[in-house]
Amino acid sequence: MASSSSSSLPAAWAAAVRAGAVAPALRAAVWACLAMSAMLVAEAAWMGLASLAAAAARRLRGYGYRWEPMAAPPDVEAPAPAPAEFPMVYKLSIGAACALTWPPDRIIIQVLDDSTDPFVKELVELECKEWASKKINIKMFLTWPLPGDFAVNYNVCLMTRIQKMSLDYHFKVEQESGSFMHAFFGFNGTAGVWRVSAINQSGGWKDRTTVEDMDLAVRASLKGWEFLYVGDIRVKSELPSTFQAYRHQQHRWTCGAANLFRKMAWEIITNKEVSMWKKHHLLYSFFFVRRAIAPILTFLFYCIVIPLSAMVPEVTIPVWGLVYIPTAITIMNAIRNPGSVHLMPFWILFENVMAMHRMRAALSGLLETARANDWVVTEKVGDQVKDELDVPLLEPLKPTECAERIYIPELLLALYLLICASYDFVLGNHKYYIYIYLQAVAFTVMGFGFVGTRTPCS
Repeated sequence: MASSSSSSLPAAWAAAVRAGAVAPALRAAVWACLAMSAMLVAEAAWMGLASLAAAAARRLRGYGYRWEPMAAPPDVEAPAPAPAEFPMVYKLSIGAACALTWPPDRIIIQVLDDSTDPFVKELVELECKEWASKKINIKMFLTWPLPGDFAVNYNVCLMTRIQKMSLDYHFKVEQESGSFMHAFFGFNGTAGVWRVSAINQSGGWKDRTTVEDMDLAVRASLKGWEFLYVGDIRVKSELPSTFQAYRHQQHRWTCGAANLFRKMAWEIITNKEVSMWKKHHLLYSFFFVRRAIAPILTFLFYCIVIPLSAMVPEVTIPVWGLVYIPTAITIMNAIRNPGSVHLMPFWILFENVMAMHRMRAALSGLLETARANDWVVTEKVGDQVKDELDVPLLEPLKPTECAERIYIPELLLALYLLICASYDFVLGNHKYYIYIYLQAVAFTVMGFGFVGTRTPCS
């Protein structure tokens, strides 16, 4: 009797699906996701090959390091002939900084000299040595452009290690390939050296989106300025170590980029100062695929469509879309993160959970909703990190410590995934349940705040 009841249940569900529009709609969603997946893997392969070519070219012929001034319109920074009685500006600037009324042991004077004239650099260095002889803590700091990034707290918890993997891919692949192939990359505000004339000619800093650094970079590119990524110089930075802080950061980055796409798409299309090649890169690769397709596809396909298809017998996902494309993308990421290969399963599950927030942020930016300009400063803990390096990779929060650490959207998705996985395990024939169960666990873990480090509630 129980066997008859259990066998009639999938038959009844299948009949209901055939009678309605679920199967056709889901099938259309599957093929739309497969098309987007093909776009994403092609873009990842192209960027990976370009970044490897850039690295090889740099080793073979020193590509990427040019000390001579760039060819550009007259530069307001260029030294102009001046009467001999005028004092040297660098002496006044350094002297003013060194004459500050402050305890010498509590101040560091950093001279950031990006001069291309060896004679000027030598004069600045001599001036610094003279002040150093007077017990002033002064250093020649800028000897090379600094576009790299180095996370000082990447080993605090599993979440920061996963962030490091994503950022390593961003810098090593996305930034370097853009610089090598198109002389452009999306400046993210970290350790960049700008020409004042490039900023002024591009219209200066604007607050129309939450990614003002990317906004400036795109406008400068449309004015013909070229970008150079130097990947072997690293500077210190801190990653957000709490889940709430990371969510706020990712909303700002994703929403801001999508909103900038909305604001600048027509300006890019009608621009007359750059080539079609660069305009195609900006519109298709930089904005459409990476800032719109990637967050929407990741959540829609791997967290909604695949689990739902496990309950719809008439919908089958081709193995190349279900297995080969995700595996290819994972391998391409692992190649640039060889020291973190053992964390790749966690990276996949974590990124799929974060895709829910990124998709919502991307749609908010594209549609310019009320949350499009939300700005929450990313919480950092600074020197406190040094005292908490022994935090376990997954540290749960005490139930009574903070009720606001329970994230309802993640828990609702976990419930949906558990239902889909259980149906497939008991009654289905797709065998998707192994992946769906793992993803359900990931949503549950993050929904209850078992991720990141423990911080006091605000």
